[in-house]
Formats: sequence, structure tokens, C-alpha cells
Amino acid sequence: MKYIPLTLSVALLISGCQSTIFQTEKNSNQSNDLSTSISAGEIASPSEINHALLADGTVEVIHPVTDIEFTVSDSIKVSDDLWHHIREKLSFEIPQNKRVLAQRDWYARHPSYLDRVAKRAEPFMFYIVQELEANEMPVELTLLPIVESAFDPFAYSHGRASGMWQFVPGTGKRFGMKQNWWYDGRRDVIASTQGAIKYLKYLHKYFDGDWLLALAAYNSGEGRVRRAVRANARKNKPTDFWSLDLPRETRAYVPKLLALADIIKHPEDFNLKLYALDNKSVISKVDIGSQIDLAKAAQLADLSLAELQRLNPGFNRWATDPAGPHYLVIPNNKKELFKEKLAKLSKSDRLAWQRYQIKGGDSLSTIAKKFSTSTDLIKQINNIKGSQIREGKHLLIPVAAKSLDNYIFSQQQRLTKTKNKKQLGTKKLHKVKRGDTLWDISRAYKVSTRSLAKWNGMAPRDTIKPGQELVIWQKPSSNVNFVKASFHPNEQPIMRNITYKVRRGDSFARIADKFNISIRDIERWNSLNRKKYLQPGQMLKLSVDVTNNI
Repeated sequence: MKYIPLTLSVALLISGCQSTIFQTEKNSNQSNDLSTSISAGEIASPSEINHALLADGTVEVIHPVTDIEFTVSDSIKVSDDLWHHIREKLSFEIPQNKRVLAQRDWYARHPSYLDRVAKRAEPFMFYIVQELEANEMPVELTLLPIVESAFDPFAYSHGRASGMWQFVPGTGKRFGMKQNWWYDGRRDVIASTQGAIKYLKYLHKYFDGDWLLALAAYNSGEGRVRRAVRANARKNKPTDFWSLDLPRETRAYVPKLLALADIIKHPEDFNLKLYALDNKSVISKVDIGSQIDLAKAAQLADLSLAELQRLNPGFNRWATDPAGPHYLVIPNNKKELFKEKLAKLSKSDRLAWQRYQIKGGDSLSTIAKKFSTSTDLIKQINNIKGSQIREGKHLLIPVAAKSLDNYIFSQQQRLTKTKNKKQLGTKKLHKVKRGDTLWDISRAYKVSTRSLAKWNGMAPRDTIKPGQELVIWQKPSSNVNFVKASFHPNEQPIMRNITYKVRRGDSFARIADKFNISIRDIERWNSLNRKKYLQPGQMLKLSVDVTNNI
């Protein structure tokens, strides 16, 4: 959903997804002449190169956290595997055309990727199947989070989509996903699954019961798909999904889901053994009644804080939202223990508290920021009606039970990790001034807005505020070609040939910067002269070193 109008021993959250699938598959046997078309943004991201190789085009999806492993239920019975249940319910017709076969062949050649995604999905898959069946929807839709996010509820894209089902803010709110400082329902597995079901049902009705058109619209918007249908109808052409002129990403999106369904239906045909999933509920939604510190909740459930946060990714901070939702996802094998201990916990013990004396110059917002809480909560607890506070008076402040860096999956810790990630070049810090924009800052430091946003865990369209500190990585001023200089000394370059479609506004310099290649090479590969203008739609042959991008 990249548009605006709109385990069991379990290894959760690995670094890698469909958009970074080549990261751990460097030793796969691949052709050195995988030439295909790619339409990139301001800078060619690793995923753009990877998907060019896959004849894909999916917008980059970022995975900001690492894996943890923990047990959410007893060992499964292989005879009662969830995949077997799904297999018996599959109903979509799967055409054996080039678009489906290209995706299916890639999945079949990368069983380790399928295993990693299945482990990530393990706590949530049965719940999703159960909800789809309760709503009389095709079980194939269970596979949609694989295509969207590789089943990562913390995943986000630079198109502002977030969560396992990849909702942008507007569409998330439209379908019931609350979003505020404390909580983001797009990452909440329960809330986002319910929202995805509502949205998919709406799209299915909107396109008169055609699931392939509904899926295409989930990716690129109902307006885009409707226009493509109407354009074909005016020309007396077929209006099925396969006949429509749709964006490259959407043209690959539906075949991915069909390819996954084909593999799950006949894994033996591809010499695959799917990672076994238990065909029973392994998590429960437990009512907690009011706000609670996540560290305390984890202790009650006999889970590590990271484990609890991983099952409840919708909470942005160190505690649940004081205004709700008032529930936590708990493993079934911990549920009764958690409920028993929670019932014995007094309301005042749900949070830690600190008595704070107001100092000169303090405001409710500066105090809230100091203690990583919200002004509304401070006002509510201290019965403050307006915004005026008096020096020397005391406030009762709810504070985290542990040091904030212990809440490793909180929004602030995820952002800190993103900003501290080592990149090529020299790290600089820029303090945003009034009137600054990402575009102005990117021009000043000679970096792309896309890279600037990525380094700071943002989308290029996000607003920035005065006083905000941005991380900037500037390439060395050396004339050494980045492609040749950037790989590890013990690695050999891995060259891949792609065909790039020139976009409006492109220039030799901009394309060279996108792919970290030289203008001279572009001229040589395409028998061109940089003094001549490039034309939108013109196709260029490029040779890209993907050693550090796969």
C-alpha cells in the first residue's frame, strides 16, 4: 500500500525482506546478464537494483530492527500443519504465464528466504487465517503480508507505509487504525489485520468481485486501477488484470502472491519443504484495562521486554497508550500466568512515578519531553486544566520502569539505531533551522533527499522541525569510483546488467549518482555523448556492481 488515498520456536524479525532478498543469497547461481527495466527515484537504493534483477520494481521496504528468538507454544504436530490447512482452501486460478513463473522461480530457488519469512509469521499466521475465514475471504490473502513486508510489523517504506500490511497514514486512519505519539495501529498486528480485511472487502466490492483487480488496487490505489480499466474499455480491450497498463510494481505485485500460492499448493514440485507452522492459535488478545509499563507487563508474562514488544509492535513508547487500546498480545502458554499476576497488581504499580519540582523556564512540553511522556498524561494525572504551571510547585510524573534504551523496539530506539547505522563516507550532524526543507539540506550537502530521509528514518515527504538533528553521510571527496572502492577487499565485484528507463528530469549526472557509476561509462555503454540531452522513455544499458547491495 504505497499510495496516499488511501516456536513453535520462533525467530522473529530478521534483517531482510522481499525488497532486500538478495542480502543473504549472495552465493545463489544467477546469470550475469539479467537485463530488465527499472524506474528509480532520486537515488538507486539496494532494493531498486535487486528488483531490477528480479524484473520487479517494488518500492523499498526498510526493516529497522533485528531478530530475536523465543517460544510461543509447545512443539507442533507435523500432521496438523497450518500449511496443509491453507493448501486445502486455496481457490485462485494461477496462470502459468511469464510474470507468475518469474516470481515463482525466484521463490523456489530461495527456500531459506521462505523459511525466514515463515518464522517471522509464526505467531500471527493462524490468527490471520482464522479472521479471513470468519469473513469468508480467500485464504490466499494470508500471503499478502509476505509480499508487502515479509511479515515484519516494524517494516516501513519511504512512501510512508508502515506495518505488516503496509498502510500509509491516511488509509490506516480510514480503516480504523489509531495513530498518535503513544501508539500506531498500522503496526499493531490485530488492528492492522482487521483494517486490511475491511479495506480488501471494500476493494473487492468496488471492482465487482474481481480479486486480482482488488489486489492491484491495494498496491497502487483504486483510482489508478479504475482509470486503467476504463482506458482499456474505451479501446475495446479486455479489462482483466493481465491486460491493464499498470505501474511496474503493481504488474509484479499480483504475480508474487499467485506464485507463493502455487508453491504452497505444490511444494514437492519444487523440491521444497516448508517450515512447519502449528494449525492452532498460539497468541491471545488480553484485556489489560488501563495503561501499563511494557517492562512491568513483560515481567508479569514471564517474557523478556524485547519479546513482549515484538508481539505488540503498535506501541511507540515505554508504556501502552493511556487512552487505549487497552490490550496486549500474549503467547497462549503465558496467558493465564499473566492474567493472574495482572489481577494482583494495583493501579498505582502499573507505572513508575517521580515527584518533580517545577523550575524556572519549564513548560509542560519540556517536562514531558524530559521524561519521555505526553503533556496530556501529565495534565490528566495532576488535574491541570490549562497549560499554566508555577515554579516551585510539584508534579507527579509517570516514568519508565527501566532505562529507555532497554525498550529496544520503541520508536526512539529504532530511530537511534537507524541514525547510528554506519554508511559510506563521513558522518555529519545538521540542526534544522526555521525554514529548512529536506530539499534545501540535501542540496547544501550534495546528497539526495531520498538518502537523507533514509538515514533519519523518515519519508521524503515528512516535515522537519526547527531544532531537529539530522544525520548526513557525505561521500569522500576522492575521485575514486564508489563502485570499485566500496566492496570489501576480500570480495570480488558482482556485476549485473540492467536497462534503465529515463525519467523526466534525468540527466547523465543524476543517473550516474543514482547507480554510483561514472558518466563516461554511461556514454561508453550506450554510444552516447553527455552533451546531448536524454529523452524521457529512452532506454539505457547500465552495468552495476551489487556487491554491497545484495
